[in-house]
Amino acid sequence: MPVHSRSVVNRLFEAPAIGRMAPASALIVYGLLAVWTAVVCFPLYWILITSLKSAADVNGGPVYLPWIDFTPSLHAWRELLLIDYEDTLRSYLNSIVIAVLSTLLCISVGSMAAYALARMTYRPKFGNILMFVLVMIAAFVVIGKLGVDWKLAVSVALAVWFLLVRSIGRHFTKSVGNADILFWMISQRILPPIVTVVPIYIMFQNLRMLDTHLALILTYAVVNLPIVVWLMYDFMNGIPLELEESAQLDGASRFRTFWEIILPLAKPGLAATTLLVLILAWNEYILAVFLTTSNAQTIPILVSAMNAGERGILWWSMCVVIIVMIIPVVFMAIVLQRFISKGVLLGAVKG
Repeated sequence: MPVHSRSVVNRLFEAPAIGRMAPASALIVYGLLAVWTAVVCFPLYWILITSLKSAADVNGGPVYLPWIDFTPSLHAWRELLLIDYEDTLRSYLNSIVIAVLSTLLCISVGSMAAYALARMTYRPKFGNILMFVLVMIAAFVVIGKLGVDWKLAVSVALAVWFLLVRSIGRHFTKSVGNADILFWMISQRILPPIVTVVPIYIMFQNLRMLDTHLALILTYAVVNLPIVVWLMYDFMNGIPLELEESAQLDGASRFRTFWEIILPLAKPGLAATTLLVLILAWNEYILAVFLTTSNAQTIPILVSAMNAGERGILWWSMCVVIIVMIIPVVFMAIVLQRFISKGVLLGAVKG
């Protein structure tokens, strides 16, 4: 039917060409997207304008439009970035160093573990695992009750476990597989952090590593490791095995195959997982508040200190810190956007 002979209703509700939406459909779709975008962005807008308000504007009631409802002021930015810049800068740099290094360590170890679980079959005997747990519990009891040096106690415990495995380990028949290992790893993430924070605190206290960057880097990496393994396992498992077999026929080692073939193909999954782990490490509070006091204090601790200030909650100053906090995460999301979108689509069409 010629375009000029189509009725107004047909022009509104029929697509003008293949691959294009009808005007009415486009209006509805983009209208809903605009409304949802406004809903999602409004909290960010509210944080931004609150950082520009004075105490009277914040406590006097909701005002929304700068230069119309209120006069913007940079007093909160000036106070935080010029007057208290030492605490802010130290906390900010601590968060960057701890979050980035813990994420790199977690991604490096987790991606290799995921590859191993996807390509190798493990059949550890349940009895050997149980003996290891019992021996290590005995070592910790000896360390806590008798004050034995932890290096000596752990070394003796490992030697005893090795001898037990060599002597009676062959009599065990029941074993666990890769699926059991994956489930056990993700179950460690399901466990609330508050349950493990006290043993972690005692461990680092005995090691004299409290309030250090290394303590938080190792803790964050271990806590987020199950997420990396669980997510990267699907990406590794989806890569065709024939590519690795061809590389092995050409003489490539297992590590070279992983580094030059698997990792480049798993870039979308690595990008999405890296961003998720970085956000988790950047926003982590419970472990940081127990393991740090001043030297390794992170940005979430600084925000918490503002909440507990003597002058009450300084909403304007807190909003400034929040804006500064989200800048690195937004930057990382922009840099990794194309890889993240590929990773999401790959997970959507898998299977």
